[in-house]
Amino acid sequence: MPTVRRPAGHWLWAVAVVATVFAASGRGQVAAPGIAHFDKIAHTMVFGLIATLVGRSFRRRRWVWFAILLTSAYGAADELHQSFTPGRSVEVGDWLADTLGASLAVSLYQLWTWYRRLLETPVFKWQRRVEKSFDAVPTEAAL
Repeated sequence: MPTVRRPAGHWLWAVAVVATVFAASGRGQVAAPGIAHFDKIAHTMVFGLIATLVGRSFRRRRWVWFAILLTSAYGAADELHQSFTPGRSVEVGDWLADTLGASLAVSLYQLWTWYRRLLETPVFKWQRRVEKSFDAVPTEAAL
């Protein structure tokens, strides 16, 4: 597989999300809507995001599968961290949802080119395109 160049800043997003999860899991009560099994859905989505951010940070695409193991290990550590928090419990189902989310997100990232392209498109690329189109429009002073 080809080498993909990534700036060191890609790790910062993953670290920011991990720090947010760590802070939230240390709280005694977490606000959640009254939807059945919402916590499993939230675990799947958040840890899928973490795995995607970690996977995007590797220089070679074949290493993104290591992101699943890393994210799953962090999910287990997060459950252990919750065991020391009053009012929180350890659930194997949460860890399984973490691992499922990581596996699903990395698989989608690897297999679906349009999804990978969507994630790899810089946000500010659209802004530059708009700025260029305004530069092409003549102003009143030029007329």
